[in-house]
Amino acid sequence: QPVSPALTMKNRTMWIFFTFVFIVHFLVNFYIFIRGWQSLSLFPCVRPYFTAVFIFLFLSYILARILEKHIGFTVANVFNRIGSLWFAAMLYFFLSILLFDMLRMLDHWLHFFPAILLANYAKTKFVTMVFAVSAVLLLISYGYINARLVRTTTMTMRVNKQAGNLKNLSIVMLSDIHLGTIIGQKKLGAIISKINDLSPDIVLLAGDVVDENVRHVINQNLGAEFEKIQSKYGVYAVPGNHEFIGGADAAVAYLEKHHVHFLRDTAILIDNSFWLAGRNDKDMSRFNGRARKSLEALLAPLDKKSPLILMDHQPFFLETSAENGVDIQFSGHTHNGQLFPLNLITRAIYHPDWGYRKIGDTHFYVSCGVGTWGPPVRIGNYPEIVNAKITFN
Repeated sequence: QPVSPALTMKNRTMWIFFTFVFIVHFLVNFYIFIRGWQSLSLFPCVRPYFTAVFIFLFLSYILARILEKHIGFTVANVFNRIGSLWFAAMLYFFLSILLFDMLRMLDHWLHFFPAILLANYAKTKFVTMVFAVSAVLLLISYGYINARLVRTTTMTMRVNKQAGNLKNLSIVMLSDIHLGTIIGQKKLGAIISKINDLSPDIVLLAGDVVDENVRHVINQNLGAEFEKIQSKYGVYAVPGNHEFIGGADAAVAYLEKHHVHFLRDTAILIDNSFWLAGRNDKDMSRFNGRARKSLEALLAPLDKKSPLILMDHQPFFLETSAENGVDIQFSGHTHNGQLFPLNLITRAIYHPDWGYRKIGDTHFYVSCGVGTWGPPVRIGNYPEIVNAKITFN
């Protein structure tokens, strides 16, 4: 069977991405390992154990991806969770060591370290390592608990249009569940329970419902959980970049069997009252070689006398949505960086990277997501379900 150009491009993109990630992963781990090794100069007998534990942590995630293909999901998931938590710890070990090295560099010129620290430098390094390990463990423990406590964000929005006989609409919107190896049945069940407690008229999933390959979702029969959602108009979704990473067609086909209706560059008139439109993800062309429909082409046939609600996973080009008569747009994708201080990066790229914004008469809400990607840890933000209460004129 000849390989299609789109598949070839997708494979090339994935190989480049994972090669870059592995190189960065190796270099950061090597930096942490060397500094840890040096900190144990007072206790050289501990170094072999330190090395063994460090190699295990370094290889855990890689082993998980290999084992899931040959042994099964259950065993691989143990290594996956360890490796994922190590990613979060790795970030904070890297930042703390980098900070200490920068202080050492400044002290070389400014000489501000107290003499007592320099008198027994080997002891100082060891005590610093113990402090850093303790602080990182506490921080990751907090972030792990925080990531499991889903909050509800309530918004009120007014749309100055008539919506048939509707005066009010209660929308529950969530994004970035990332179902798969880390987010499974227990977390999804808790999310759906919270959704039903809000008695929504309609439920919107703004992308990245599935983390990567949908087979992890199928193996856990997670689609059955979506059938438990209770809403007047049903559940609608758009694919995010992670659906396309793992194969959007397969993920969409599976979830649609379980009453999740996907809008892929399409729009639907709900109850003769309001339009609901959804876009394919911005990065679609990177994975299948096909460009998504322009927003202008998507919305041109619609009668904009009725309210228009749009889902677009990545919150780019918000001004374009406002110019094309969108009344409300829901997005996700950013996770608000998920781990502080990565939110400083997302804040520089997206406006907003989390929360509400209004441009002209258009309301925007960008969710930081309800799940996690990579580490099951959130620091500096929290997982949220958005309950948007809409009033029509």
